[in-house]
Amino acid sequence: QLQLVESGGGLVQPGGSLRLSCTVSGFTLDAYVIGWFRQAPGKEREGVSCISSSGGSTKYADSVKGRFTISRDNAKNTVYLQMNSLNPEDTAIYYCAATYYPYNSRYCATTASPDYWGQGTQVTVSS
Repeated sequence: QLQLVESGGGLVQPGGSLRLSCTVSGFTLDAYVIGWFRQAPGKEREGVSCISSSGGSTKYADSVKGRFTISRDNAKNTVYLQMNSLNPEDTAIYYCAATYYPYNSRYCATTASPDYWGQGTQVTVSS
């Protein structure tokens, strides 16, 4: 059974950092683009970042560029989202999602419709 599990969320003060993990089971990451998305109360889901299957390409939403870093360890079947300089506007449920894309190892996009989703992890930035 294909499964993605996020972890690492929590409560952090403004200016703080968190590292989210997305661990997959039931498949290997080699042919999958992984994206991080978030949804704040009353807002639409937003694509935050993505990483290509090879890890050679990454993209970030303008709102997180320079503060967030996505990485992957295919050997551990895990993708990470390092979040620094957090502010209250980053408060949301964060989801990771996988898109099967074996055609181009450098492709990634958060506008595609992922094939699989995790259950989400809550990130709250508050003093």
